Amino acid sequence: MTTSTSADRAPRICLLSESYYPVVGGMETQARSLAEDLVMHGFDVMIITRRIDRTWQHTEGLGGVTILRIPPGGTGHLTRWVMVFTCLPVLFRARRQYDIIFVAGFRALGISAVLMGKILRKICILKADSNGEMSGDYFTDGLKKLHLDRASHLVKWFLAIRNALLCKADGFVSLASDITAELITHGVNPKTVYHIPNGVDTSRFHPVSAEEKSALRDRLSLPQGSAIVVFTGRLVSTKGLPLLLRVWQAIQHQHREAILLLVGAGGTDIHNCEAALKAYVRSHGLQASVYFTGAVSNVHEYLQASDLFVFPSENEAFGISLIEAMACGLPVITTSVGGLKDIVRYEPQELVVEAGDFRQLYDAIDTALTDSAFAASLNSVGLQNVHKCYSRDAVTQKYIKLFTRLSK
Repeated sequence: MTTSTSADRAPRICLLSESYYPVVGGMETQARSLAEDLVMHGFDVMIITRRIDRTWQHTEGLGGVTILRIPPGGTGHLTRWVMVFTCLPVLFRARRQYDIIFVAGFRALGISAVLMGKILRKICILKADSNGEMSGDYFTDGLKKLHLDRASHLVKWFLAIRNALLCKADGFVSLASDITAELITHGVNPKTVYHIPNGVDTSRFHPVSAEEKSALRDRLSLPQGSAIVVFTGRLVSTKGLPLLLRVWQAIQHQHREAILLLVGAGGTDIHNCEAALKAYVRSHGLQASVYFTGAVSNVHEYLQASDLFVFPSENEAFGISLIEAMACGLPVITTSVGGLKDIVRYEPQELVVEAGDFRQLYDAIDTALTDSAFAASLNSVGLQNVHKCYSRDAVTQKYIKLFTRLSK
C-alpha cells in the first residue's frame, strides 16, 4: 500500500515500540536516536510506547518528539502481548497525525501495526530488532514459562496466522543478512526488505588521547595502572557473560592487575542474569577485579577509558556495542554469530572466537593482555568504515530515503 503525502512536507511517522526512553537498551537507544534525527530533518514524529513505570508521564515532549505512554505497566514478559490490544484505540484516535506506522521490534506489535495500517490506509514498516522475530524462535523461552513450545499445534497455528498478516506490511527493515534470510524464508517478499544497520553517534563514540583516557579514569574512579577489559550491553545470558566470568576467573591467575568492567544492566529482558553474575563474583572472590556499573548514560566514556573490548555474544541480531567500541578505537574480541558476522567477516580471524568456547576466549584475552602489539593490531572495522556505514547520520539518511520512497 502507498498513500501519497503532501509534496511540501515529509511523511509523518508514528513509531510503535514496546519500550522507549528512559529505558536504556539497544532497541530503545536506536529508536530514540532515529526519532530525534528525523525531527532534525523536518519530520513530525510521535512515539507510542508502554508506560512501564507509573511515575512516568502519560504524554511527554522530548527532543521534539511527542511520546504517548499507554498501559500495561510493569516488566512481565506478557505485557508486550497486552499492548497489542491497548495500542489499537490510540492508533485510531491519532490517525490524522501520521502517515507511516514504523514498528521497532515487530514480534508482537507488528500484528497491531499491519492491522491498523490496512484499516486506516497507512503505510506500515516493520523492523526486526532481534533474531527469530519472524520464525518465532524469539518466543521460545517465553513459551516455556507457559509450558508450551513451537511444536505445539496452538503455537504453530498462531504463528502461521500472525506471519500471514505480517507479510502484508509495506516494508521490512533488516539489520543483518541472517535476519534478511529469515524474513524471506518465512514468506516475506524480498523486494520489500531493506537492509539498514543500526547507527552509532560518532560525535560521542570516538578515540581519545592518552591524557584524556587518564582523566576519564580519574573521573570514573577506575584504576590508572590496570589493563581494563570492558563489556557493554545488557547483562543477559545470551551475551555469553556467564562464560566470560568463568574465563575471567582463570585469567586472574596470569593477569592479577587486570580489571573486567561490565557496563550495563539486565533490565526487563527474559534472559536477565545480572543477579547471577554478581553472585558468581562474590562466591569466587572476584570483587576486586570485576566492576559492575549498572545502567549508565555515558557508555562512551567507559569505552574510552578502557584498553580492550570483549563481546562473547552467543545470539546477536546486530551488535551495536561492537560498533561503538570500534568507533572508540578499541581492539575487540568477539564471536561471529548473527549480525556480528556481517561486521567482522572481512577482518583478521584472530579477533573472532567460537561462541561458547572457553579455551578460545581465554587464549584471545590472555594474548591481548600479554602482547600489546597484537592487541593494537586487532581492528574489526576501520574508523573510516564506521563513519561510512554505521554513523548515525548515514543510517538516518537511509531511513529518510525509505520513508520518502514508500510514501510516494
